[in-house]
Amino acid sequence: MLTGIVGNIRKHVDACKLETPLGLSSCQPGNFAFRKAISAANWSLIAECKLFSPAKGPLCPNRTVPDLAIIFSNNGASALSVHTSCPFGGKLADIAEVRAVSPLPILRKDFIIDEYQIYESRSAGADAILLIAAILDDIQLDHFLAIAARLGLDCLVEIHSLPELERVRNIGATLVGINNRDLNTFNTDIANTLELLPHCDPRWQIISESGINNVQDANQLKNAGVAGILVGEGLVKAPDIGEQTRLLAGPG
Repeated sequence: MLTGIVGNIRKHVDACKLETPLGLSSCQPGNFAFRKAISAANWSLIAECKLFSPAKGPLCPNRTVPDLAIIFSNNGASALSVHTSCPFGGKLADIAEVRAVSPLPILRKDFIIDEYQIYESRSAGADAILLIAAILDDIQLDHFLAIAARLGLDCLVEIHSLPELERVRNIGATLVGINNRDLNTFNTDIANTLELLPHCDPRWQIISESGINNVQDANQLKNAGVAGILVGEGLVKAPDIGEQTRLLAGPG
């Protein structure tokens, strides 16, 4: 599934490059707002405005991305994640729609495989991007981190295994996401964060991603020492999204 998604994104990016050329001069630099928001809190909920899953289909058909952004912003989220990938029901324009209704920093969640997407992200108004170690080599990771730094754009570098953790240790990442979803099977288990956490650099700010469904999961991760969580389905599929946001934003 992941290979297919990345292949389609490569075609899309190549088309966008021809239609709308972008570079450093096209972007107004940010001020690392995402990192600042995470650092300012002793616990952070990054709430994802996610409408669709390739495996599960529509997640909350009666809501829009701005609807979710408003609910999350009003109920304690520290930052927002906007999934702009088409297989997840997203688009780049969703960032501007979220920016219009919320003051919170925005993470663009997508499969970043080309430096063009970094310029695209900042031009769209994102404060941070997701860099997935599973689809990038060390040279790409290092290069993309350097470009983002010049743009005042934060990077959440995502890992899901011990070999990926060791690779990230060598490139100087500071904001690291541990994905609890196996990118081959797409199954989730928060035990992945708990198993990898002792191997992490103590200077890293760790965000646990995926498979966090209730306040018990959030409490367990907080007590283990992670800085926060990134949650999509665990929020948008809740009967009361606002209440679930408050619970996960303030465990304990």
